[in-house]
Order: sequence, then C-alpha cells, then structure tokens
Amino acid sequence: MKTKGSVPIFVLILVLFCTSTICAADGFDSVRCGSDVRKALLGRKMPNEKIAVLEERHKDLGLKDLGASEISDRLSVISWRICGEEYVLLEDQDVVRDVLKFPKHSKESPGFIGSCQLNGRDVPGTAIGVRRTKMVLKFFQR
Repeated sequence: MKTKGSVPIFVLILVLFCTSTICAADGFDSVRCGSDVRKALLGRKMPNEKIAVLEERHKDLGLKDLGASEISDRLSVISWRICGEEYVLLEDQDVVRDVLKFPKHSKESPGFIGSCQLNGRDVPGTAIGVRRTKMVLKFFQR
C-alpha cells in the first residue's frame, strides 16, 4: 500500500523536474557546432537574461555577445559569435526571424548598421553590411 502513495509523489517530482528543464531552455539549446546554425535558430524564442549567464551556459558553442541595435519598438539586431563565426540575428519581440552569417570585418573594413540614402533620399529600412566588400544585407521594417 505504501507504493500507491509513492507513485503520485514520484510523478509530481518528475513533472516539476521536466517542466523546470523545459522552461530553462533557450534558442541556443538547439545549436551544435558544425550544424546549420541558421536553421537551428530560426523561429526560436530567445531568453531575456544576463548575457554572462547565457554565455556561461553555452561555453560549448563559444557563445559571445558582440552587441545589439534596436531597429524599431519590435525589432532588434543582435550579433553573436557562435562556434567561431559571427551571426546576426533579427529578433521580433524575442523570436528569431532571420539569421545571417556575417562576413569577417576589421578596422580597415568595418561592419556597420544604419540607414541608407539613394539620390539624396532616405531609403526605408535598415541596412547591415561590411564596408569595402560591396556586400550589403538588408533587414526591412515591417
């Protein structure tokens, strides 16, 4: 008869443990070095926690925050070093909507984010790229 009382307690403990593990998950949990980082991050919810905690939890990825910019009240661009490469994530209210592997840049060929002009007029949206590579990647506001 004692086992009947132990089973519900065991199930409750198991449920609490599993729920806390799931709640602690973040978008980087699905990333593996050598795999398709873009595919692993698209559509994932990103945590709103201290960067140091996140970087520590994902030491295996060499995760490093490289900075962020707010595009609008909903959109942010966040740069991360993941598995030795730089990736730029477009987040819409903490959900990853796009991921770009960002080319190498330096003091001589700096990376940038900002607005553009064409024939003296502002072009809608935000551009991100590397100067001198002729490569400009655009995230347009929705």
